[in-house]
Amino acid sequence: MPLEPYPRGKVWWVKGRVEYNGLAITDYYRCSTGASTEAGARDWIKAEEERQIRCHILGEESALTFADAVTLYQAKPAEAKFLLPILDQIGDEFAHKITPEQVRDLGPVIYPNASTDTWKRQVITPVSAVINNAHDRGKCPPIRIRSYTSQQRLDQDKIRGKQSRPERKAGSWDWIRAVQPHANPYVAAGLEFMFETGVRVSQLVAIEPKHCDLQNGRVKIIASKGHPEQWVSISTALVVTMANLKPREPHNRRHHYKLPKRMFGYADRSGFTAALRTACKNAGVDYLSPHQAGRHGFYTELRVRQGVDPVTAAKAGRWSNPALPDKIYAHVEGDDREMRDRIRTGAVQPLDAKHIKGLKK
Repeated sequence: MPLEPYPRGKVWWVKGRVEYNGLAITDYYRCSTGASTEAGARDWIKAEEERQIRCHILGEESALTFADAVTLYQAKPAEAKFLLPILDQIGDEFAHKITPEQVRDLGPVIYPNASTDTWKRQVITPVSAVINNAHDRGKCPPIRIRSYTSQQRLDQDKIRGKQSRPERKAGSWDWIRAVQPHANPYVAAGLEFMFETGVRVSQLVAIEPKHCDLQNGRVKIIASKGHPEQWVSISTALVVTMANLKPREPHNRRHHYKLPKRMFGYADRSGFTAALRTACKNAGVDYLSPHQAGRHGFYTELRVRQGVDPVTAAKAGRWSNPALPDKIYAHVEGDDREMRDRIRTGAVQPLDAKHIKGLKK
């Protein structure tokens, strides 16, 4: 029996099998088409028959479309938002025929005024994840997509009239001390905690009283970025600060209920960030994001200002690869003129007879 639609309440369902040359090539269907009209149900049947016949003739690998691959991928909400405009462009393309160049070309089409970094994050990364997930399931070949070149980044910045990758600033004790008098106690303490431990703001706001072992000078932080839940040691000064901090129950205003008590008083990063932005404005200092103030500040303080070796600093901040924080989190301090003055110091030193002799052949 070929596929036939039938109404079931307000939705049309389908029953039967997909046939090719009079022979059934699928198992029996009895499922919803999701359509509210018979015409919509018949469109669903037509698309499903075409897909199954294609798969029957060419093999599953050759018949898989990008849209099919998306249905196999468990996308997070943010990824799903990025995938929707991509589906509009290449949803009907066979996954095995999609080329890296074709994917890169989607960036300026979907986001003409965005940077190449945005194109990579919102186009290249989700497409790669979807196709390679399908490959892991044996559905199609894998794909490897090279990112945009430095010249492409500069050209796009010129088109949109804005520079991407602006120089980030790192937090410091001077900056924290300037902000704290204008911040509430939770933000003031949170800045110290992030700067001292290098935790992310999402880990900070998740800390509950049960995670604190202040008697032994340590706090448990949640798993993040592939790192397991673990205890982090804190200084005596920070123990005193946290001991005087009264845990607060964040209030969900939308649904009108309170969450479990949090040491730093906020349910999520957005509340903490908004309060920090206000404090910076009242203090009259540049706004630094929690990531800049904390994680960037933590590594720059150890590596640049105090000269701690990269392996030790990376371990203290729970980075598995010491090369990564040196590349991203270590911020140069000191302007260009200072470097020129330093390099000229040798020019003003008098030459003695020993140095002159060493220069002769």
